[in-house]
Amino acid sequence: MLDLIDIGLNLTHDSFADDRDAVIGAAVEVGVNRMIVTGTTVTASVQAAELATTLPERLFATAGIHPHHAAELDRDSLASLEALLATAPVVAVGECGLDYFRNFSPRDAQLAAFEAQLELAAGSGMPVFLHQRDAHDDMLRLLGRYRSRLVGGVAHCFTGTRDELAAYLDLDLFVGITGWICDERRGESLRQAIVDLPLDRLLVETDAPYLTPRDLPAQPKSRRNEPKYLPHIVARIAALKQADLAEVAAASTRNAEILFGLPPSAAAATTDQSEAGRTA
Repeated sequence: MLDLIDIGLNLTHDSFADDRDAVIGAAVEVGVNRMIVTGTTVTASVQAAELATTLPERLFATAGIHPHHAAELDRDSLASLEALLATAPVVAVGECGLDYFRNFSPRDAQLAAFEAQLELAAGSGMPVFLHQRDAHDDMLRLLGRYRSRLVGGVAHCFTGTRDELAAYLDLDLFVGITGWICDERRGESLRQAIVDLPLDRLLVETDAPYLTPRDLPAQPKSRRNEPKYLPHIVARIAALKQADLAEVAAASTRNAEILFGLPPSAAAATTDQSEAGRTA
């Protein structure tokens, strides 16, 4: 069985309120052994961290303010985020970035909030969990200014072109791939770009409950995405890259451990001990 880390899912979303434990259990049954719960506001970040404390070896969290909520950022919310970053379950700053597709917050507010969170990441030594939509140039400009002070980051839910991918790789970022790659309507640019993504830069995520893979053999009646579908996404990536499935899965897990400072998985430790026993 694969040993996977879903690096981005919205497990505090209302759609999981009635069966969250079952959702986590179903994911573990198919090898999604660890999950990072995304924070998108101060309140959501607190909820993500609190949820993660209930399963400390299984769940982790990010803490940040999504660009949709950038106008809500003030001194108090920054202080709250800074305090959250010092708690054990939180492993990254974000979801932060820029979204010019919807502009739910004014662009100047988005830019200010993004820069403030880059400062938080630089000061705390935490990686950044990045959101970008229709704002590639401004994203690169700010990241270029801060990159030397950041320990690392991931372009969450990457859906872009080969040129955009190359720009993120030039900044030595990891790249998160979701079920977007399974979408025959919108995913062609991503399917072309994936061949250029080195395995040592790959991370995988569901962004559940959003972005349910459209090519699942059986679509859920609720249309809700779940972390249990992550192996399907990884298999699709492996097929497009013409790579071994186990190798792709192992690379994504190792990369997540490196970026987010997670300990090696119990499954990996068991494998290492088994190998040592055979060679002793």
